[in-house]
Parts: sequence; structure tokens; C-alpha cells
Amino acid sequence: MVLGKFIWDSRMKVWIDILTPKHTLFFEPLYRDFARAGHELLLTTRTYREAEEALELRRLRFRVVGEHGGGSRYGKLLASGRRVVKLAQLIEHWSPDTAVSFSSPEAARVAFGLGVPHIAVNDSPHSWLVARLSIPLSRYVCSPWIIRRKVWLSFGALPDGIVSYRALDAAAWLKRHRPNPAVLKQLKLRKDKPIIVLRTEESFASYLEGKASDRAPVIGPITEELLRRKLDAQIVISTRYGRQAPVLRKKFGSRVRVVDHIIDATSLLYYSTYFIGSGGTMTVEAALLGRPAISCF
Repeated sequence: MVLGKFIWDSRMKVWIDILTPKHTLFFEPLYRDFARAGHELLLTTRTYREAEEALELRRLRFRVVGEHGGGSRYGKLLASGRRVVKLAQLIEHWSPDTAVSFSSPEAARVAFGLGVPHIAVNDSPHSWLVARLSIPLSRYVCSPWIIRRKVWLSFGALPDGIVSYRALDAAAWLKRHRPNPAVLKQLKLRKDKPIIVLRTEESFASYLEGKASDRAPVIGPITEELLRRKLDAQIVISTRYGRQAPVLRKKFGSRVRVVDHIIDATSLLYYSTYFIGSGGTMTVEAALLGRPAISCF
């Protein structure tokens, strides 16, 4: 793997920037392997409930630098600018040998500006604003083989810096995961009754700007239809951000279980019967776990 060119020759200082729960799951094995090998590591994130809770759940040490910019371009721009300044001060002092992120625009910019090789992982070329801000500044871009080379070249990737791996990202943690039935007790679910899990959309994502609203989640009408059919099933909705949960609770009351905090979602999917999601990560997880999965946007 590309990281081996930097990491395994000698003791290194590696900076990993985490922006979402998925990044936590994806980079945790890397983090623990590097730590066992004696390398020095720095994990950074931003003020964002889901990311911080995911890191705490996995018991990873991290530093919070900057904040999430919300759903508007203006808010994202200001938050990103402020975060670049704070990260630059931290990274200049910490002086890593390599930076790794899931195409974090701030990590890519700071690493490039300070002359630190940045390795970007990316499986979401549809998030083209993020790709344009990170791929051209990265020494390497690593992605699943199903994304064609020309896609990354169009974003400005170096021709000799495109690395494909024959796996979907969720495999990085699924092959190490051991399902824990404690999540069923936590959500008061019965193991002997069908479980339908739904996931709300990433309403703050740049690629959904103007197309999504926390006031009317995409999975709302789907949930209504499931309830109308009076299925003998337990319905669980996993939400993002703080705004979605109150809307869904008000609409559906006790007929569904609305989750507004980070849980062991992989175990929940393992024990589920069906998955309907407005996001890629859990949809891929469900499919790889052999659960029927429907993606909706």
C-alpha cells in the first residue's frame, strides 16, 4: 500500500484528520497498526457531534481544531478558513512526516503549504467541491478500483499518485468487526422481530446544497409508507445533526425509534432485516453484511 512507502521504513510522525464517523471507522485500523509499530500519531477533528462521539466510542485520543461550517457555502468557507489557520499553527509546531485524510480540504491545504506529503482517500467524486479543494494538493489519492483513473485526473491528481484498491471502504472495518447484541438492548429492540433501519441524508453536504432540508428528511415519506402497511417490524431511524431527530419524533412519535447519537451502527445493521438509507456508508455496510439495502436521495 502507498502508505508503506512512508511509514514502515523508520519511525514516523503521522497526522490523521478526521471529519466524520466514517473516517473514524476507516482510519482506526491504520491508527492502531501505526501505534503498535511505534510511530507517533496525531488525530485531529473539528467540533461536530457525530465525529467527536465516534472517536470517543472507539476510545481514540484526538484534538479538536476548528468547527463544522454548517450547511451554507458562506458558513463552510469561514469555518474552513479559520480551521486552516489553527491547523497551520498546530502542524507547524508538531512537524509531521506525512498527513492522511479522507480528502479533508483543510488538511490538504495545510499539508501542502507546509511541505508535508498529503495522502487523500476518496470514494466520493460526486462531492466535487471537496475533491477540487483537496485532490490537486495531495501527493497520492487512494480510492476503490471502481472509480476510474480519469476521474481523479480531471480533479488534478498527479498521474503517478493515483492508487486503486480492490475493496469498498467499509471492508476496512467490517472484516475486523464483531457484532455486539448490546445495541439491541440499548435501543430496546427484540432480536426475534424484524428490524428495518433507515438513515437520514447528509443535509449539510455540499453536494446536497439546496436539495435537502432537515425539516423534511427524504426518508420521511418512506417511513410513512412502512407504517401505513402495518408491518410487524421494528423501525429505527438513525439521524444526523441535532435538527432531524426532533422533526421525526414529532411526526412519528413512539411508532419508530429515532436515534440522535452515535451507536454501534455496524452491529445494528448486522441484526437488521432491511436497510433504507440516504447516505452511502451505511448502505455499503448493509450490502457487505448481506442485508437487503435500498439507497434513496
